[in-house]
Parts: sequence; structure tokens; C-alpha cells
Amino acid sequence: MNVITRGFRNVFRNSIRAVSIVVILGLSIGLALTMLIARQAVNQKIQSVKSSIGNTISIAPAGFSSFSSVNNSLTTSELNKVSALPHVKGVTETLTDRLTTIGSTQSSFGGFGGQSSSTSAGQTSLTSPITFNIGSGGGGHFFYSGGAGGSTTAPTNFTPPITIAGTNNPTSLDGTSLTISSGKIINGSSTADDALISAAMASKNNLKVGSTFTAYGATLTVTGIFKTSNQSDENNVIVSLPTEQSLSGQTGDITSAVVTVDSLDNLDSVTTAIKNTLGTSADVTSAEAQATATVQPLNSVKNVSLFSLVGAVIAGAVIILLNMIMIVRERRREVGVLKAIGASNIRIMVQFVTEAVTFTLMGAVIGLIIGVVGGNPVTKLLVNNSSSTASTSTTAGPGAGFSANGGSPSTTVTRGAGGGGFFNRVGGRSTVSSIKNIHAVIGWSILLDGLAAAVVIALIGSAIASVLISRIRPAEVMRTE
Repeated sequence: MNVITRGFRNVFRNSIRAVSIVVILGLSIGLALTMLIARQAVNQKIQSVKSSIGNTISIAPAGFSSFSSVNNSLTTSELNKVSALPHVKGVTETLTDRLTTIGSTQSSFGGFGGQSSSTSAGQTSLTSPITFNIGSGGGGHFFYSGGAGGSTTAPTNFTPPITIAGTNNPTSLDGTSLTISSGKIINGSSTADDALISAAMASKNNLKVGSTFTAYGATLTVTGIFKTSNQSDENNVIVSLPTEQSLSGQTGDITSAVVTVDSLDNLDSVTTAIKNTLGTSADVTSAEAQATATVQPLNSVKNVSLFSLVGAVIAGAVIILLNMIMIVRERRREVGVLKAIGASNIRIMVQFVTEAVTFTLMGAVIGLIIGVVGGNPVTKLLVNNSSSTASTSTTAGPGAGFSANGGSPSTTVTRGAGGGGFFNRVGGRSTVSSIKNIHAVIGWSILLDGLAAAVVIALIGSAIASVLISRIRPAEVMRTE
């Protein structure tokens, strides 16, 4: 019988001890594998988050607020200088405005003076798909929360204003990708009076592709109808940037821009370059702070999984070490006899290493099952415990206001009396909530890594036991016996 076969059979000499050791090792290896799976999944999610939101820079006119009556703006010529900077992949330029439905009475909110406008400028034939409720609001509805002096009487014939956005990149809105359900996308650089409207807007106004409506006194054609996962975007009309600049009489003006940088590594340098280029005329904010705050919970999970992984590996090695030390001490006579009949230290060590590896591999089978079954649930549990859903709320002024609650769980916008005149959507999708949407993928590579770790545990655990074997003297063993 060779030493490897003998080492394998020795595992089963004491069945109770063998089962106990295998179960304990299985739990240790299972924990290590689970933490390895969690760490890999979290690391992939961190890279995904950074690549999706971490390489953009937001530009707005200095001191600009959608609740301010001051209409500051950037210019196309200023942003052309930004586009020419190194490492800038693209600049999405947007000019937004509010359109009131023809015949609709406006409240003191919005700076419309509580009366209908008799001019065509800033008016549209469209009716907002947003429901208007009196008193308290519910999901996805604007609601009137009190007029001047605390009155809850709604303005007569009131409909919420509609947002019109002129952009050179009509494939997305506020970072949310648009899905064209019918028709086609418009050309962001065209001067044609073409428009995209939401499916809700089309249904509310009985429009389809090819239909027309009016805005700023001009006739616009519905080129495409889009769907969006963000309910507040349903109150938007999208046209090309040159078209909006022309119709609204704001030629060359921009109300916001988003710069995409080629790499997260260049974010700081590009942000600095943009600030130097635009000077005090613009507020420049990079997404780095947002990315850092977003992945902070994931970094915590990553650290926890690393410490747990190291602890589980050390625990497994200690279990094997103590087990092999105990086995060697119990078999001193057997080792002495083997040495007396000519067995070398190497052959005896191989026997005991084989025994340790067998224990570990049997435990690894249990550990792999634990890792495969528990990897994804444990990962989600760790992420959920380390993350909290963010909610963004913006309030302006006391008294009367309109609020858009719903659509996205992180959107709450309240507008008080006395100020600018814009509805505004703040927050949008909750990024912190999105990082909870994590799925651990268990592939062959990670399973092989787990098996390799198990073998390493066995080798480490049996190393000191092998040293003890080499110190056993056959004559001393026989004398004590």
C-alpha cells in the first residue's frame, strides 16, 4: 500500500472525528467562499457604478435656480470651448422652458399673476397628463396645497405647466434613457419643428406620430412617441436645441450642460479645466462626490467580506493544524515503527499531508454547496444592511405650492409662494437604491479559486505537523512503549 492510499484510508479510522472535522471545515470553507463571492460581486458593482455616473460633470449658470426669477444662462460659444478641452468625449446641452396650456389660468405660483396670458409666447395647445388634485396628493399627482393666505381653493381652469426641453442629445432626458415606442428620434442639431412627446402626453391629447400641436405660436409635428421609467418625464416635450432656442427667442442660450469625460482618472483635471475656461459665469460640479457617496456602502461591504474571508481561511488552517498535531501525537508509535523499518521523513509527511488534503477536500464539497446556495442571499443582505434609499426633497418659499410626489420614490418637489415660476424635478432615480440591485454571479473561476484556497488551507495546516513528524526518533518511541 503506497503512502497516498494509506493517507486517504487513515481519514476514516475514526468516523466520528472525521465527520466532525469535515463539517467544521465545510462551514469554514463555505464562509470563505461566500465572502469571496460577495467581494467579487460588490467589486463588479462598484466598477459599474463608477463607469456609469462617475465620469460626468454638470454645468449650470452661476447662481442659477429653477425657482429663481433671474434667468441666467450659458451660451453655446462658451460650451464650444469646453467641448474642445482634452479628455472631453461629449457635451449634452439643454435649454428648458415652461409652456402653459392655452386658456389655462395660472396661480400666483409660477409668476403668472393668477390670470390667463393673452399672448401666444410660452403657450401650447397641449394639456398636461399630470392629474391635479385638491388638498393632499397621492402617487404621481400634482396637488394644490393652499393659495395665498392659506386658501385651498384651486385656480379656475388650471392645468400644470408643461416642460419643453431643447437638447442636442434627444436620446435621454435627465440621465434617463428614452425608449421610442413609435416614430423615430429627432435630430438634436436640426432646426425643423419636430418634437418627441411621451406616451401619456400623446394619450391625453389624442396625438399620434404625424399629428401636430402648437407651441410659442408655431406648429410642431410629432415625430416620435417615447416611453420612460420616470413618471415625471411624462410631462415633457423634447425638441432639438436650435428649435427651442429659436422658438423661445433665446438664441445661443443654454440652461444646463452635462460633460462626459473619457475616464474617471481624468475627472479632476477636466473639472479644473472647465472652471478655468468658464470662470465665474458657471457652477461646475463633477460626479465624483456622487460616485464616492454612492459606492461608500459597497466599499464597506467589500471590507467586511475581505476581513471575513481572511478570518475564515485562518480558521480553516487552524482547524487542520490542530487536527494534524493531535493525529501525529496519537500516532507517534506508528511513525516510529515506519521510520524503524526504513520509511523516510518525506514519505511519512506525504502520508499525513494526503490525510489533511482529504479532510479539506471533503470539507470543500460542503463549503462549495454552502457558497453556491448562500452566496447571492448573503451578498444582498450585506448590501441592504449597509445601504439606505436616498430621498431628495427641495422646498422653496412658504405658503402655497404644488408638489409632484411619486413617479420615482426619491422625487419630492414642493414649490411655495413668491418666487420664480417653474416646476422642477429633483433627484430622479435613487442611485443608492440602485446599488441594492446586485446579483452575485458564481462561475467556474470562483469555484476553482475556492478549491485552490482549500488546498492551501490543507498545506498550511499540515506544515507544522510535518515538522513534528521529522523530530520523532524511532528508538525513543520504542523505549517509551
